[in-house]
Amino acid sequence: MFVEGTLRWQVTEDCPWDLLMALAVRDLAGLSDRVRPTLPALDPAVSPALRPQRTGGPDRRMRTRPVPLGGPARSQPHGDEPADGTDASDPLARQWQAWFEVAADRHRRLTAPLLQPPHFEAFDRAIDLQDAIITHYDAAAGWAAERHAEYVRSSAQNHAQRAADIVDVVHEREHELRRQAGYFRLDIDVLPLAEEGAWIVGPHTVAISATMRDDSVAFRDWLRPLVAALV
Repeated sequence: MFVEGTLRWQVTEDCPWDLLMALAVRDLAGLSDRVRPTLPALDPAVSPALRPQRTGGPDRRMRTRPVPLGGPARSQPHGDEPADGTDASDPLARQWQAWFEVAADRHRRLTAPLLQPPHFEAFDRAIDLQDAIITHYDAAAGWAAERHAEYVRSSAQNHAQRAADIVDVVHEREHELRRQAGYFRLDIDVLPLAEEGAWIVGPHTVAISATMRDDSVAFRDWLRPLVAALV
């Protein structure tokens, strides 16, 4: 993560491992159409782990096949639809939604329980999600580690340009207003998404595609109206 700003304003940028994990589990568990916000598919996609399963033949040889994606959620009595838009009868979606909201918030994820294999005790009260994490952890963790390493390399190689993309836009706005920027905070999560764009994922947090962050012109064009509204 890197931080730009002053005592009055602050913009952070990161590619949080926790958020990568949550999105990887989302796709592996088939939750993409059942949760909010509706972020695009991951790119590159995360592939299911191959696990040995016995076949029914007489020699009972072991074969590998992908772990099934998703599956029917455990049922519970119907109720009012939650405010986040998830289906009240879909416990896995609701539990994932709560996890995502923590992972997307910079301050909350600093104190969030760690993903500790093999039992992931932090999710003992979210059994459906715990089962999904146990099933998909190896594939999700490997994918998340690769994507996070890619972001770290790109951020280090282009740090000066990325910092200028933020600071220059704020200074442009200050010059237009003939005053210094007032207090504002913006957290930017850079994610490997299949579509270029930006999506609000929290009160101070926006997720943007890695492709847009790598395009300085496109990133500044997106950031200018946002800074104009904040300053």
